[in-house]
Amino acid sequence: MNRIKLRSMLEQFYLEDIGDKDVSSETIFSKNQQGILTFRAKQPGVFCGRDIIHEGYGVLDPAVSVQTHVEDGDTIYAGDILATASGPVQSLLKGERVVLNLLQRMSGIATMTCEAVDKTKNTAARVCDTRKTMPGLRMLDKYSVRTGGGYNHRNGLYDGVMLKDNHISFAGSIKGAVEKVRKEIGHTVKIEVEIETKEQLLEAIEAKADIIMFDNCTPGQIKSWIGLVPNGVETEASGNITLDNLREYAETGIHYISLGCLTHSVKAFDISARVQIEELAARGEAYHGA
Repeated sequence: MNRIKLRSMLEQFYLEDIGDKDVSSETIFSKNQQGILTFRAKQPGVFCGRDIIHEGYGVLDPAVSVQTHVEDGDTIYAGDILATASGPVQSLLKGERVVLNLLQRMSGIATMTCEAVDKTKNTAARVCDTRKTMPGLRMLDKYSVRTGGGYNHRNGLYDGVMLKDNHISFAGSIKGAVEKVRKEIGHTVKIEVEIETKEQLLEAIEAKADIIMFDNCTPGQIKSWIGLVPNGVETEASGNITLDNLREYAETGIHYISLGCLTHSVKAFDISARVQIEELAARGEAYHGA
């Protein structure tokens, strides 16, 4: 993960949340008041976001000291302490919500990806993400997929060609679209073609596409047609694939299965963040962030 880019992202997130000042924390707590913020898992899953905690508080206040107790990709359980941050209470509370939001999303994606990967065990299929990421969070979303054991599809429109139905429609045919693209792109860029029928599959093979995506096809259709694909051409399945039917697709012999649900509808992982304030520690009192 590009840490320079991450720090820039965090700065923007803090500007959005803090604005000119944190009127709550700065009113209640003095600048010198110290505390400890503890991040704790409230469910089992896969942790992701170690750099978010370290860089998150590093950007906000160098006086905050962070200690993480787990690594990205570790299996965690309800009650596990994930990390602690100690320093000025004002800074701990200013950064808490941004850091927690990202941790919950990233760990949720990693956990869901791990579950998907488990369903493809003992098959040749690799679980991949898509471009259906949260705008502004693609680097983090895709990192989370890798942390969960999945693979990244193209990062954006700039690093791979995917010819979908609209491209093909305007170009007039699959062959015409592939020919036009191949004349312009560099030799290191692969061309993927989306197909939905056997006729389109044969045309994509004739056009010498590098990757053929079986879009919105049933496992039965893929099993019936995949033997037509020449060796050296990679295959992908996408569309209407869920964790419930993922195994059926994995057993078709497909190389890749791309799942938009890993990032576009993932459920946030349940993590709590509690601040123990220095003067209240003896009485066991804590501040619960919102």
